[in-house]
Parts: sequence; C-alpha cells; structure tokens
Amino acid sequence: MKRETGATPLVSISAIAVDTETTGLDAAKARIVQIGAIGIARGAVLREATLDLLVDPGMPIPPETTLVHGISDADVAGAEGFPEAWARFQAFAENRILIGHSIGFDLAVFERECLRAGLPWVKPRALCVRLLASIANPNLADHSLDKVAGWLGLQITGRHSAIGDAIAAGEVFAALIPELRKRNIRTLGEAEVACLSLSHALEAGHRAGWAEPVSRPQAPAFQPVDPYAYRHRVGSLMSHPPIVVKGADTTRQVIELMVERKISSVLVSDEGTAGGPIEDYGIVTERDVMRRIASDAERVFDLPVADIATRPLVSIRAAAFAYRAIGRMDRLRLRHLAVRGDDDTLVGMLSARDLLKLRAGSAINLDDTIEHARDPAELAVAWAMLPGVVRSLLGEEIDPRVVAEIISEELCSLTRRAAVLAEQQLLAEGHGPPPCPYALLVLGSGGRGESLMAPDQDNAIVFSHGDPDGAEDRWFALLGARIADMLDVAGVPYCKGGVMARNAAFRGSLETWRARVEEWVRRSRPEDLLNVDIVYDLRHVHGDPTLASQLMNHAYDRGHAEPVFAKLLGDQITAGNPFTLFGGFQVENGRLDLKKHGLFPIVATARTLAIRHGVRERSTRTRLEKLVALDLGGDRDLQAMLSGHSVLLGLLLHQQTADVYAGVTVSNRVEIGALTREHQAELKSIVKRLQAAPELVRSMMFG
Repeated sequence: MKRETGATPLVSISAIAVDTETTGLDAAKARIVQIGAIGIARGAVLREATLDLLVDPGMPIPPETTLVHGISDADVAGAEGFPEAWARFQAFAENRILIGHSIGFDLAVFERECLRAGLPWVKPRALCVRLLASIANPNLADHSLDKVAGWLGLQITGRHSAIGDAIAAGEVFAALIPELRKRNIRTLGEAEVACLSLSHALEAGHRAGWAEPVSRPQAPAFQPVDPYAYRHRVGSLMSHPPIVVKGADTTRQVIELMVERKISSVLVSDEGTAGGPIEDYGIVTERDVMRRIASDAERVFDLPVADIATRPLVSIRAAAFAYRAIGRMDRLRLRHLAVRGDDDTLVGMLSARDLLKLRAGSAINLDDTIEHARDPAELAVAWAMLPGVVRSLLGEEIDPRVVAEIISEELCSLTRRAAVLAEQQLLAEGHGPPPCPYALLVLGSGGRGESLMAPDQDNAIVFSHGDPDGAEDRWFALLGARIADMLDVAGVPYCKGGVMARNAAFRGSLETWRARVEEWVRRSRPEDLLNVDIVYDLRHVHGDPTLASQLMNHAYDRGHAEPVFAKLLGDQITAGNPFTLFGGFQVENGRLDLKKHGLFPIVATARTLAIRHGVRERSTRTRLEKLVALDLGGDRDLQAMLSGHSVLLGLLLHQQTADVYAGVTVSNRVEIGALTREHQAELKSIVKRLQAAPELVRSMMFG
C-alpha cells in the first residue's frame, strides 16, 4: 500500500482506527487482552473492514479491570498470544495511519509487548483524536471520547470494548475533518504539526509513560518523473489533420483506406471533414473491424461504416500536457484519442504509437484520476499527488513557468470534475438539468496558467440567459455552491475575497456580465478594478466555450476602447518597499511575501499593458512577449520581468513544496534565510527593479 505523505488531505488518508483493552493503565506493565480496529477511507469509517481479537496476556487479569472492559481470564483462555495477534494486526493495518483516542497509550503498550516478545518495533504514523478535538474545539471542557462525540452529535455504542472504542474513535475522526478544515488544517502534515504544538498535553503523556502520539512530517523519497511528458503538449504530438470518412462509406472502402494510409483508425461523421463539433464524430479502429468481421463476416463489408463506429468519441484538448493523454488512455484502455481545440472542435488525432516513447521513460506520476473521481474525497486523493510531481519536476529543472502551467491544468480539471459531480447531485435531488447553456470559468492565476501550490478558488459562471435571482440564476447559485463545497473538501479552499460562482457577483447571464464590464470600465472605482482584473484572466473549463469567448472578447473590446480605464488600472500597480534602511529585506517571521513584492507588479503590468494595446492573451509570459514584439519601448524592462517571473515562481514553488511536506501552511512567503547567497542577491535585484513598474506602465501606456 502506498504510504501517505504530509501532503495527503485528511479526507483522503487510508487509515485504521485502533483501540486496545489491557490488564491495567500503567503502560509500562499493562498487557494486551483485546485489539480492535476498523478501516477508514475517503473520510468515512468502513464498517465492513474490522478486526476484533482476544489476546491471552500470559498473566491473570485483575478483577478491577475486568469490571471496566468485561474481559475475564475465562474469556481469553485458549486465545492466541500477542505474537500471533500482532502478526494478524499488522496484516490488517497494511502500513496505514493509526488513529485512536489517547493513542499514545496504545502505541506504548504495543512497543513494550513487541520488546517482550522479541519482535521488531517501528513506530507507525499515527493521529490522536483527543489532540485533534482539542485543536478543533479548544473551549470544550473535557476531551474524553464521550464528550467529543457528544459535541459532534455522534451516538456511540460498545464503550470499553476494543472494537467499540475503535469504531467510536473512527467516527469522531471522520466528523473532525470538516471542523479542522475550518481552522485551515487540511493535510496529514498540518494535523501532525498542530498536534505537536500542544506541549502541555504531550508532556502529560510523556510523564505517564506514553509514546508520542504523532511524528514530525518528513518529505518522502525523491520520485523520478518523465520530464518529456510534462514538457510537451498533445497538440505537438497529434496527427493533423485527422483522417475523417463519411458515415455512408462502406466498411470495405474504409478498410482499403486504412491499408493504403497505413493507419489503425479513422474518424466518422456525416460530412466526412474535420473541424466540426467533437460530438459529431465517432471512431472506427482495426479492432472494431476485426470484431465485426468475426461476428458478421457475410454482411460487414457492405455495411455503412457509421453502423460500426464507436460513440461518443473520447477526446482530449490539444493544449493538454502529454501526461494527461497517457493517463486517459491507461484508464480507459484506449489506443486512440481525438484531439479538440479550445472551442471543442476536432483538430487532430493521437495514438498510442505517438506516445510510445514516453511510456519507456520514468514514471508518469500524474494520471487521469481527477477525470473519473466519484466524490470530493477522491478528488482530494488526486489533488494530493500534485506536490510530489511538482517537487520532482523542479528537481528535473523544468522551467517553473511550465510547472505552474501543470498545476493550473490540474486545478482546472479539478474544477471541471467538481462541476460534473455537482450537476449529477442536483439532477438526483430533483433540481433538474442546467436550465440553459452555461460556461464555468476559472479566473485569476489558474486562468492565466500560473497557479502555485496554495491556490484558492477563483471561479465564475456565465449562462446564456436569465435575470439576476431569476429561475436560471437560482439553479446556478446551487451549482456554484456545490462546486465550491467540493473544491474546499478536495483541498482548494474557499476564496477569502468571495470570487466564487456561489456568490451573485460572480455568476450571471451573458447580458448581465456585459453590463458589469460596462459599469467597471466606465465608472472605474477601486473595487471595480479589483473585479475586472480577475475577469481578464478567465479560462473556460466546462460547458459552452462560446459564452466564455464572447465575454472575454467584450471585456477586451471595452477595456481597449477606454484609455482612462487602462490608466487607472496602471495606477493600482505598486510593488511596495520591502527593504530596510540598510538595504536588507524587511521580513515577517523570517519570510518575505513574494506575491506582493514580486509577482503582483509583473502580472499587473503585463495585464494592464495587454488591455491597453489589444494583446488578447491570458498568460503573463505570452503577454510580455507580445508586448516586446510590438516595439513600444521599455523592452529591457519587459525582458527583465520575463526572466524575473520565472525566478520568482521557482523560489515560491521550492518553498511551497518544502512547506507542504513539513506540515507548514502553504503561503506566498519564502524563508529568506534558507536561500543561498546567490539567490538572495538575485531576488534583491529583481525586487529593486520592480519598484519602477508603475513608471514603466505610465511610459508605455500610450506608446
């Protein structure tokens, strides 16, 4: 079983809740008389996966302890001894996280029993629900199992039996997950660090002879990846144009074409041409033909090929990275994928042969898990794979801007899958399907393809028609709320600024959105400027792409037509002054905010000048490159921003991956003292140069 890391969300850890009954409460002398355990997965207790063992302690059970747990000498007569019970327990545990109430006692008893039996002991990774409950609700007077269960509204039974208390501890843990999330404790590592900060409780356990209930999180061993699969996109590997035949063509004609062209598949549509909506096509492969010949050899050659074509067609975006195509083929056991453009039209074809050279390389650690996740817990499992891949890609010296694009790809996929699951929920609950076409948009850094390891939710919905608070709007309010809740559980927290489709300001009909943009551009109040900045970075991830493109085009048209608007956007740009009187960095707890003092002035400069000069691109990198190509002046400063952008992203990603495995809340701050002297000098040079960003924008505004 794959071991969990500090980056694993609590909702997706694979664990067992465990409890022991013993001959006494002195951990140094107590002998085990019963072991109970139950599985936990996807944030829920697995009632069908239990272990309940009586154990012969090799000594008489004191009558006073029998009064507590009800286990007597007669009950354990003939039961297996600890070595046999321990072997069965380890087989059941399978290296999963151990969870229990006051589990430091159980761990200490396990360790001493192993020492007595001459068995090897390696302390397992564990979490204590007593400590977690004191973090989730420090005002609770008593953190006993009964009191915590009562606070959480849980009915527990079978107290003071090992299996009963194990089930109770498991149920409490599952109920604590959303409570801990409210306190920004989402991952295994963050939970461990939070528990380790409870020094008084830990000291009390030490004095009682208990084991430390949690361990300090550590980064896992470095895992290699295939850098080729993360550098190349599907569009650069696909066959173009795709070969399309008419549905009316006979199977014989299609076989002859496949032999002549030496190809293993063709696409099928009524018109027999590429470039149409992806849903208009089917596919016929060599295997399809062979199977049909085996079952209907007499008629198959004269059948219209449309009769044997497979629909719906499985496709992938041309802009997707190659690792995504590999994962999708593996998951669906396919050898061919149609390739679609951003407007969901057919643009090419990808075969397993095109990807064969990638399969011979190192591991493809990101797969297509997100695309078939069944609930938020499975989304969390998929999202938790990302830190390891980012760490490996940085180790392979992949351009940090490409790494940020990969994070954005995963974020957009996560958001898209949450929308699909939310639609299914609403339909199942009787709310019906979407009342009209709509587009789900990812905004901000995710839309630009520049996400880091600490993204929050920035999303919006535009639908084809409907009034604010009308029937359509109310349906999409429900959808937006479900999407936001799922993403929060999966590991992407709610946006502190409220930029989410669950909020009325970030959903509406196309007409409503156009009116908003018009108001923002004309009135240009500071709060409007904050909103419109985000909308210029939008990316369509689900639904009707034409609605997204119409909104984006309208925003650019209006912004470009109002020079005063772009000027006011430029006036908002500031890098702040992070330097002391003597030229050092002003830090907070040893860290500097690189988003505020570095990334923001670069991103805002590129966006503002792109709006002003009609550069209709989303990414900061492409915006800067296009602005340089326009020969507006300031080329050296723009080029410096291009290189500085990559450096800043790299510094932040390195810091964030270290933090996520250490259980430190991921932020946009880097630890200056941990940087090499060369990196510190480079960072100072970049930040100092960015102090002139406002003046650069003013000078280039009318170039």
